[in-house]
Amino acid sequence: MENANILLVGVGGQGTLLVSKILSEGLMEAGYDVKMSEIHGMSQRGGSVSTHIKFGKKVNSPVIAEGEADILVSFEQVEALRALPFLKKGGTLIVNDHQIYSMPIITGAEDYPEGVIEYLKKICPDTLSLNAGEIAEGLGNIKAQNVVLLGAMIKKLGLDSIDWKAVIAKMVPEKFKELNLKAYEAGYAL
Repeated sequence: MENANILLVGVGGQGTLLVSKILSEGLMEAGYDVKMSEIHGMSQRGGSVSTHIKFGKKVNSPVIAEGEADILVSFEQVEALRALPFLKKGGTLIVNDHQIYSMPIITGAEDYPEGVIEYLKKICPDTLSLNAGEIAEGLGNIKAQNVVLLGAMIKKLGLDSIDWKAVIAKMVPEKFKELNLKAYEAGYAL
């Protein structure tokens, strides 16, 4: 892919920012002009987090407007619903089949919506739904679900010419390097 607008969305603590930094670093090393903008909505308290990443020959602004994202990667189901207006017609959606309950849901004031994945697949025909948490747990640590999603996104983007394993190895702590490399491979294999 020559250029793209990528929107990553999730909940604080899911590792969306690490994935955006790995992605941006790899793209810059490959010679792309990369712009990134992070939005933290009470992220340390489980609030929404989104990262806008644009890359190409020349990029002027990191902000993705509604209907402009080529690919939307959601680390949680409801976050995909919230961000769906940003995905352009014919865009790609990668969604983690994972639920994180907000305080209104935990207290019983609201219900978690049912059938989110099915709805997303109806709206966006190019949807990849995966249980990245389950895959990461099978590798030894659910926290690696973010890198599982990174692997799936890299495959969808067709950015195979970049040495993503080297970028990941450089960006994650040494004690988690092997786990994250396996998580990347598992996501890429989907």
